[in-house]
Amino acid sequence: MASSYETILVEKDAGITWVLFNRPDKRNAMSPQLHYEMDDVLTELATDSETKVLIITGAGDSFSAGQDLKLYFREAAKNPKERARAQHASNQWRWHKLSNFPRPTIAMVNGFCFGGAFTQVCACDMAIAADEATFGLSEVNWGVIPGGIVSWNVAEMLSQRDAMYYAMTGLPFDGKKAAEIKLVNYSVPRARLKEETVALAKLLADKNPHALRATKEAIRAVRYMTHDQAHQYLASKLQALQAVDKGGAEKGIAQFIEDKSYRPGFGTYKP
Repeated sequence: MASSYETILVEKDAGITWVLFNRPDKRNAMSPQLHYEMDDVLTELATDSETKVLIITGAGDSFSAGQDLKLYFREAAKNPKERARAQHASNQWRWHKLSNFPRPTIAMVNGFCFGGAFTQVCACDMAIAADEATFGLSEVNWGVIPGGIVSWNVAEMLSQRDAMYYAMTGLPFDGKKAAEIKLVNYSVPRARLKEETVALAKLLADKNPHALRATKEAIRAVRYMTHDQAHQYLASKLQALQAVDKGGAEKGIAQFIEDKSYRPGFGTYKP
């Protein structure tokens, strides 16, 4: 992994890896360079033994203002090869690599979150926002649509009524509303945002990593399956998990039945 990047920061602390967009003077708008660096760092962290949970956030008072209009659109348009490279990296890390990341992922939305930044929020397994954060799909105000795969992300995550309302009006909304319409799991006052995010990360880091990975993959996979498809898939998934994590389930069951040291819903069994 590169020791330093131009547009992102990587910090590690007790199993929790933080990746911060680091263009605070531009509200962390995503430039081609940021896309290349995020694409690279997610590849590296996917096999990093120190990373038990990944948190994505922004430096300063913004999560991300979306794509950098000047650098990503206007300047890149002058060089078709560079534009194609930036588009590929953008889609790879914001959706394919992040949604399939092998460890739990959390988006910590600390401030402005606009347009293209919705994609990485939706790609993360969970999201927490500051009550004071500002979200917006302002593309319609520019005479364009929420492009890339933002419209698809919004249609997937929100009800049709909410997706239509915010995409068609371009009106902003805060973290509390984001939680209400389920764009994020919940929101808290900005002063408590990091504390609450770390608490969630620690809760996840304490669980069986094989079971966590299988669970997140299963939840994503079965959403649009039929009953019979899901039943067959989940049976196979459980067998694959047991092959990778030999004896893991038996340990939890033994601690519940014989040892009386584990109570479902009140913590995690100890591997």
